Amino acid sequence: MPDKNYKFFSFIMAAFVTVILCSNLIGPAKICQVELPFALPIIGSLLVFGAGNLFFPISYIFGDILTEVYGYARARKVIWAGFGAMIFATFMSQIVIHMPVHEPEPFNAVLQPALEIVFGSTGRIVIASIVAFWAGDFVNAYVLAKMKILTSGRHLWARTIGSTMVGQSVDSLIFYPVAFYGIWSNEGLIAVVLFNFAFKVSIEIIMTPATYKAVSTLKKLEDEDYYDVSTNFSPFKLDNK
Repeated sequence: MPDKNYKFFSFIMAAFVTVILCSNLIGPAKICQVELPFALPIIGSLLVFGAGNLFFPISYIFGDILTEVYGYARARKVIWAGFGAMIFATFMSQIVIHMPVHEPEPFNAVLQPALEIVFGSTGRIVIASIVAFWAGDFVNAYVLAKMKILTSGRHLWARTIGSTMVGQSVDSLIFYPVAFYGIWSNEGLIAVVLFNFAFKVSIEIIMTPATYKAVSTLKKLEDEDYYDVSTNFSPFKLDNK
């Protein structure tokens, strides 16, 4: 039987990859801080975080929608597309940074250092970012797909929030220790991990009504509500089963 032709799958895939690329290329270069009027346990009142974290949680919402409507196997293709896009973006940025500068052009004296700061992440950060994304998104998709079967499709809020909690735990516990252990203090590292986990899960909770609306609309438009009853959950397959 030929694979079903979906109207909106490609658009959601493009949105997912766009968010992943922008969050990992534009956001990490800027470290932000927000002073709270109260102190949080362990974290304190001063929140310090990479600007990319403001938008990265949106990728998990797209991931939830993909898995809930189209199934784990199709979400798996999208995760690999995002993974490939991140690899290429990293490769391209390194080539651009290391190309010889045309000295007579005065603007290059300003542009080259800026490019090195914005796109010249260390090897540890690049590896941590790519591996954490890959592992966290696959865990998120797997947990949501399994919970959908266990709940017989009920309680979407529990699936999206629960899968995000597990996926973001994996993401944060891989990225920050791999990227910054031995550079940041242990106390600072723990505080950042806890804050980013709480922030990303909070975004998922806040966006739950929008997720419900998007999922409901897509299921009707696509005439699809996929259950991964017989799916092979290996992350290394690329078919739709």
